[in-house]
Amino acid sequence: MLYSVIKAIHIIFMVSYFAGIFYLVRLFVYYKDTDEFDEVKQQILRNQYIFMAVRLWNIITVPAGILMLLSGLTMIFLNSGLMKTPWFHLKLTFLVGLGIYHFWCWKKVKELKKLNGSILLTSNIKLRQFNEIATFILFAVVFTVILKYYVIEYWWQLLLGFFGIVILITSIVKLVNRNKTKESRRRNQE
Repeated sequence: MLYSVIKAIHIIFMVSYFAGIFYLVRLFVYYKDTDEFDEVKQQILRNQYIFMAVRLWNIITVPAGILMLLSGLTMIFLNSGLMKTPWFHLKLTFLVGLGIYHFWCWKKVKELKKLNGSILLTSNIKLRQFNEIATFILFAVVFTVILKYYVIEYWWQLLLGFFGIVILITSIVKLVNRNKTKESRRRNQE
């Protein structure tokens, strides 16, 4: 029973963590979108986005990430057999990727704070693409945990499906950004 309770806690904080990460990078995109606004509106919105990003990071994302990590480590402690399973090694590999992504987000939050309302040099399309990385990691982790041994057995079909999802999502992001850029140019010409 204890293991199931810890697992439920792990899932709850995993959902909270990913909600924080998803919205955080979206705030970076919104910050970048202000490049086209007049100076007064730009400054007001940028200050608000910095405030929101810092609060989101410190109050939701990091605490949820810590609790997700602690509950995950507790599950490993309670069921050390997990460390002997190939699917769990794959999950841990994806979590290393999540750790790298988390570090990138932390650096971006620090960069926004230092900018103090100045222009963010990262391009809009790059931020939108980075916004999808957490989605890809979430797909990979959830499918690995749910399918367990099937992930190893049917790895190439799942990998093909995963790349299909990645291509689909990145194509949609590029299409949306292209349409947004065209609309922005049209408004600027009027």
